[in-house]
Amino acid sequence: MAKLDSSLEEMIAPAVAATGFELWGIEFVRAGQHSTLRVYVDGENGVTVDDCAEVSRQLSAILDVEDPISSNYLLEVSSPGMDRVLFKLEQYPQYQGHKMTVKTRLPVDGRRKFTGIFLGLEGDCVVVEVDQHEYSIPYKNIDKAQIIPQF
Repeated sequence: MAKLDSSLEEMIAPAVAATGFELWGIEFVRAGQHSTLRVYVDGENGVTVDDCAEVSRQLSAILDVEDPISSNYLLEVSSPGMDRVLFKLEQYPQYQGHKMTVKTRLPVDGRRKFTGIFLGLEGDCVVVEVDQHEYSIPYKNIDKAQIIPQF
């Protein structure tokens, strides 16, 4: 899956940038004949529904020509939203001090789900404080990290 995500990113990032947005991340969810390719885009002033439609048109043209996914799928273009998933280590620092949920592939100190305050990065580890205990989670072990909106 990482190879597909990487090749998709290389293919579509220039088109997203040409529309004035940043490619935030890609998710390909396999579900038999109902698979979904989700492309998250972000911009300095946010993203509107019309912006998503424009990016979708651009990406559809590229994906139709390049045909990187052999099965049928639905293309969704969306803003990452306030409860955004973090796809790259470089996306983490701007959310220091925010509440987040981290799910790991393998247990860290006997647990796989952490909901707490993101304290920062230590090398390639994400440090999260949960119930006054700090957990250092290797980035490569993170299955999904998501910001919890603060109101």
